[in-house]
Amino acid sequence: MADNKELTYKEVWDNLSKIDCSDKIEKKMNLSYLSWAWAWGVLQEHYPQAQYIFYQGDSDVPYVQFPDGTAEVRCRVSIDNLSREMWLPVMDFKNNAVQNPNSMEVNKAKMRCLTKCLGMYGLGHYIYAGEDVPSADDDTGKKAKPKKVEPRSVGGSAMTNVQEETKPVEQEDKGYGSEAWAELFAKSFIEMMESHKTKKAMTDFWEANKKDLATLKSNFPEIKEKLDIQVKEIASTKEEE
Repeated sequence: MADNKELTYKEVWDNLSKIDCSDKIEKKMNLSYLSWAWAWGVLQEHYPQAQYIFYQGDSDVPYVQFPDGTAEVRCRVSIDNLSREMWLPVMDFKNNAVQNPNSMEVNKAKMRCLTKCLGMYGLGHYIYAGEDVPSADDDTGKKAKPKKVEPRSVGGSAMTNVQEETKPVEQEDKGYGSEAWAELFAKSFIEMMESHKTKKAMTDFWEANKKDLATLKSNFPEIKEKLDIQVKEIASTKEEE
């Protein structure tokens, strides 16, 4: 008899968050970058049914434009019954938001956003701790050389260099349901709530993430309480429909 068991966020997170991306990480402007082609290839090896979609803007452009002329791309990655969303400003080579972006800038932002969205499933998620936006190449097309960091002495013992520090920690430290996961989930959840235009859209997004919200409440009730307060404040500024 065929196994009709639905895929769970925890199962995907446990599988993808264990993958070591450290030898695929490059540096640009003090940020860590991950090749979208490699990341998507890894996802296809584990979940070949995965699909992604980018949102169209109101003016039939592949981004959302703000009053100041800057833009943001938004992506959704689906794996069977699971769905994650992510967003990213369109930036120049200095990682500054650009006004009226051209096609090359939009294309780069879309693929970086896709890679960032995969981080929401666990793949390379630790790269985004305090940073943003993976990309494989700099504007010259050359790979950025990792900055060498000499071991530092702490309490008489030498710390590992940057290559070793970027490796993912053990699953119990940063896996699904951990404090690192909770902080990333709460931050991303609030940002996504702010992007919705109506209370109904916010409600739909809440319902789609009920399992994760329950995990957050169970493991870190204080973070969940703060999230609830923020969501109520955001909802008070939205239209009903």
